[in-house]
Amino acid sequence: MDSTLDQIYSEAVQEIDAAATVDNVQMMNTKYLGRKGIITQFLRNISSLPAEERPIAGQKANQVKRQIEVLCGQALERIEDASASSADDIDVSLPGRPEPLGSQHPVTQITNEICGIFVRMGFEVVEGPEVESDHYNFEALNIPKNHPARDMQDTFYVSEDIVLRTHTSPTQPRVMEKQPPPVRIIAPGKVYRCDSDLTHTPMFHQVEGLLVDKNVSFGDLKGTLTSFVHQMFDTQTRLRFRPSFFPFTEPSAEVDILCVTCRGKGCRVCSQTGWLEILGSGMVHPAVFENVNYDTERYTGFAFGMGVERIAMLKYRIDDIRKYFDNDIRFLKQF
Repeated sequence: MDSTLDQIYSEAVQEIDAAATVDNVQMMNTKYLGRKGIITQFLRNISSLPAEERPIAGQKANQVKRQIEVLCGQALERIEDASASSADDIDVSLPGRPEPLGSQHPVTQITNEICGIFVRMGFEVVEGPEVESDHYNFEALNIPKNHPARDMQDTFYVSEDIVLRTHTSPTQPRVMEKQPPPVRIIAPGKVYRCDSDLTHTPMFHQVEGLLVDKNVSFGDLKGTLTSFVHQMFDTQTRLRFRPSFFPFTEPSAEVDILCVTCRGKGCRVCSQTGWLEILGSGMVHPAVFENVNYDTERYTGFAFGMGVERIAMLKYRIDDIRKYFDNDIRFLKQF
């Protein structure tokens, strides 16, 4: 009986020492200690031995079992250590594997590009709070309470007089309150409205522009926006100004550009019209100047606002605004 267990142990030592992989060790563990393993079968057959030999045989078999368990554990540690040390080795002959670098989000890229164009024209970049008072978001911009124009900017109310701003226009009165003309500002930032579909999201980005000085005319507005469009798209892109309504500008105009896809021939993108709306604009309403104590007889100005996502969709031919927020690397890596 002793010689049988000694032989089993000797064979187990040799086979476990020769094991080169984790799978090999597991096979040895199963071979000797599994449900149908050699040691397990030996223990089950002890009952066939004479009664006086059973305790000694059981004690010896359990001792061999524990020794084989220790050997298997040591073999696993040996293999794992060898694997770790080989993984730390560097083969300098292999080509390098550089870490992938990220890039700015397309909305950030377009925001920076818009601001850069206007900074070169002499505008200053300013920012305002995203949580805004009803006064600056509406009333200072000639949108009194119960005015129908508020329906166009349904928003999120924090309290009766505090809202998440619906546009970056509140920056206008905030800046004009603090400084006399001339004023030349460009104001980028997040805005919030209760919209959500293929072309609208509850949170989006706008860039607001304001210029106030003596003798500012609608012609100055047209020249400024024409220069912007030609730099943002190309010099072949035509503009048209359509009469519109904004409470804080008078006269007001929507600005369209020649469709960037079909160049005016008519396609699905422009709904067969040949034109795409990109921003709203107009001459600052005298009531806005009166709210900030500007002399309406001495100063005039123009303002404009555009959606950054809209500009990016046209520039990059993006068909669904929700792609900006999906965090799909396949989409974002294109930019």
